[in-house]
Amino acid sequence: MGLLIRVDDPRRDDIQAVLEQHLAFSRMVTPAPGVHAPALEGLLDPAVTFFSARLDGELVGVGALKQLDQTQAEVKSMHTVQSARRRGIGEALVEYLLSVATDRNYRRVSLETGTMDAFSPARALYAKLGFTPCPPFGQYVDSPTSACMTIELGSGVCATNDKA
Repeated sequence: MGLLIRVDDPRRDDIQAVLEQHLAFSRMVTPAPGVHAPALEGLLDPAVTFFSARLDGELVGVGALKQLDQTQAEVKSMHTVQSARRRGIGEALVEYLLSVATDRNYRRVSLETGTMDAFSPARALYAKLGFTPCPPFGQYVDSPTSACMTIELGSGVCATNDKA
């Protein structure tokens, strides 16, 4: 069967458990004002499309794409369950979100993640996929605990910002 990534309902029990792990992790390693992971209600916003990644039927990761405007989207709530880390699940999920963004004709996809060591694997993954550091966007402000990154999309493939 393999890995299946699809639109899903964040209210499903197994997904809620993963989202609770995601929020607990964020709160454990980030000072309170710097936690930007949305609660369930934020993932039910009509501007958000929520996705699950299941490996042979087992939930191994989640992520969401939030439309910011007609040309830009934001990656939200990326989380790979502990037992599935370092197996390419996160990379596959981000690549899938970027393909959805491309299909929706977004020109840019941005994200916010933490600056703490606990987030270094995530930052490395995003950089590997072509995301580059950028100034705060949307509701984000300069913060020592926040790292904003972005990627420009073009011609159906991802391109780094230095081509802008």
